[in-house]
Amino acid sequence: MPFKPFPTTAPKDAKKFTDARAAIAHVRELYETNTAFLRERFQLLASGRPPLVHSSACYPYVAITTTRPTKIDTRLSFGFVPEPGRYSSTLTRPDLFEHYYLEQFAQLLKNHQVPLEVGVSAVPIPIHFAYHDDMHVEGGLAPENVELMRENFDVPKLAVTDDSIANCTFQPVAGADAPLALFTAPRTDYSLHRLRHYTGTDPRYFQNFVIFTNYQFYVDEFVRMGLELMDKALDPEEAARR
Repeated sequence: MPFKPFPTTAPKDAKKFTDARAAIAHVRELYETNTAFLRERFQLLASGRPPLVHSSACYPYVAITTTRPTKIDTRLSFGFVPEPGRYSSTLTRPDLFEHYYLEQFAQLLKNHQVPLEVGVSAVPIPIHFAYHDDMHVEGGLAPENVELMRENFDVPKLAVTDDSIANCTFQPVAGADAPLALFTAPRTDYSLHRLRHYTGTDPRYFQNFVIFTNYQFYVDEFVRMGLELMDKALDPEEAARR
């Protein structure tokens, strides 16, 4: 049975949640359905039967609206909004970030005592980001179909993968939501794909924190530290041979 994507959701039609786990479950449902739809449509193109219309599906989002200042536990630097208003963020890869989302959602609910809103944003999921394995999307197409892919699907655009929120250069638009997270879903997906590209390792196998460096002496120091840790894990005779 063909997949049908969840359409873009207006705030009035989105679902409201007072339970963090239920909110995450809905995020996962929206995300998995929409990415499955894109993969299904892409397989039509790969098999020589390109879709007759542009195939698009969008990221889920979470939003919170507060109408009054809230006293919060300021020992934490997350899980709250600084002043009344509507805040939102697009979301991706709930399979990777479920624990993170759960912690954030639970803190927002605890601190503000208002429901979380979950729906489908108007931000398209690029076809490359609908695949989580090491598939090279263009590599699965005949040369004549590569251009058709760009006509039939949304593709990554650097213009929407910027770091303006984290860099404090974000310019709010009157009447638009304030950002609820430092990075948007497309920016996060782009980073996950860069991790795989540069390391050859699936992002699910990374620990929580990653240090990027292009200074050789840092790399040498990491190698030294790694060898020391490996030596401690070896038996004394094996360590001596090393």
